[in-house]
Amino acid sequence: MHFKLLIAFVEDDKTDAVMNAARAAGATGATVINHARGEGLKKTKTFLGLTLETQRDMLLFLVEEHLSRKILEHIAVVGEFDRKHGAGIAFQIDVEDAVGVTQQVRQLTEAVEDEL
Repeated sequence: MHFKLLIAFVEDDKTDAVMNAARAAGATGATVINHARGEGLKKTKTFLGLTLETQRDMLLFLVEEHLSRKILEHIAVVGEFDRKHGAGIAFQIDVEDAVGVTQQVRQLTEAVEDEL
């Protein structure tokens, strides 16, 4: 079984919704790193030296490669990445190898067979 790592940076108030959307699309879990910071095309506004931006969370999903695009699209819709400037970003990278995923492989085998 081959995996992809989906990495999503989302507004912290959308973390739960994005995680639920990913699960509904086939993700078996996620790692959340709170209070990530980033900067896009436009520099963030400041007031007396303090930034006026919402906090971001970084979500890491290790997913089966045949489900990755579907999950990525669900994340983008729920996170409003294409509708709202600065809402977030998500991308995927190849995973050469993974250990500790025996339980997920059992569950994913059935899901992937249904997809194919």
